[in-house]
Amino acid sequence: MDSDHGRAPYAGGGRMTTDTGSIGKRPDNEPFRIGFLLIDNFTLIALATALEPLRMANQLAGTELYTWKLLTAEGGIARASDGITMMPDALLEDDNQFDLVIVVAGIDVTRSFSRREVSWLKQMNRRHVLLGAVCTGAYVLASAHLLDGYACSAHWECLEAIQEGFPRVHTNNRLYTIERDRMTCTGGTVPMHMMLSFLARRHGKELSNAVSHMFVCDRVREESEQQPMPIHPGLACTQPRLAEAAQLMEANIEEPIELRELASLAGVSSRQLERLFLKHVGCTPSRYYLRVRLNRARRLLKQTSCSIVDVASMCGFVSATHFSRCYRKIIGCSPKCERLDRFAGNPAGAATVTASELESASFQALRRARGEPNYGTFERKVGGGADRESPPARRSGDKGSVSG
Repeated sequence: MDSDHGRAPYAGGGRMTTDTGSIGKRPDNEPFRIGFLLIDNFTLIALATALEPLRMANQLAGTELYTWKLLTAEGGIARASDGITMMPDALLEDDNQFDLVIVVAGIDVTRSFSRREVSWLKQMNRRHVLLGAVCTGAYVLASAHLLDGYACSAHWECLEAIQEGFPRVHTNNRLYTIERDRMTCTGGTVPMHMMLSFLARRHGKELSNAVSHMFVCDRVREESEQQPMPIHPGLACTQPRLAEAAQLMEANIEEPIELRELASLAGVSSRQLERLFLKHVGCTPSRYYLRVRLNRARRLLKQTSCSIVDVASMCGFVSATHFSRCYRKIIGCSPKCERLDRFAGNPAGAATVTASELESASFQALRRARGEPNYGTFERKVGGGADRESPPARRSGDKGSVSG
């Protein structure tokens, strides 16, 4: 519905009111120009939630505050991670004039972009264009060294790859980060909240809140809020002690902390902590901690070139042999096979597919996702199957006393 009830339109243009980059004075009748660089296998929800607030801002203001274009490296169709395709509006070599460029990425980001995109982004930076990224797009900016010295938010599955590959980038676990002339955020619906904050900084909260209301969004999430940890969704509200213990595990992977200290930091006894995990998660704290460490190991194997020995050390194992044994038992394959599977088109054991399946966009999307660290993990998640075994004894291959 258009805003046609006699309300005065929102003022367009103007410079930003925070440290998100200096756009300079702009005529009120000149729209703010945004380019969305689509990386192969980008996440459609990230693009939609970043772009739709701009459309609604224009609609509510009754004037063209923002224009946008979709771009791809080669000028061909852009394929999202779900198989949906889009035609770009412009080529990289076109004489595009942008005020802001947002990199939209998704699955398998470490292998989904080329030097061409990196070179173009550097060119945009030399023109003093604001740069942003949604979902895993921060990895592309980091690869161009355009996040060196900046705070950066990215989807939690991508954080380790950025941390290990680009140590000059100051990664955090916040939902989104707007700092000087950079804006980065996690995935899902979070880009909408980053863009709502962006609108508030440029036009005031009245417009931002009105856009939020149109999208039936009860509140704009703050930049400082943390993205939820991957293995314990919903526990923070119902079981805060359990959630705190899980967060401590996530924060202490390379040097695991002892169960007794973990319980003390969470404000419970060791026996209470064990009962909480068995009741609400379905496994012991030791097994949960092991799974947290192996999940990080899987992301490192999939997304970085770190050696298996280094991965073992970064995940709290002093013995690569013990690491491989735990990995095979819990994950279902060896770390070496996991690393090789990253480069395989059809992993061993994949079912034979029919021609109709190959034509299915959903099947093709599933096949492209095989390289993702979370592929097929639902059946192996903590609390299911073998993870309900009795608690194992401590092994000498771990740096800490909480082990598998």
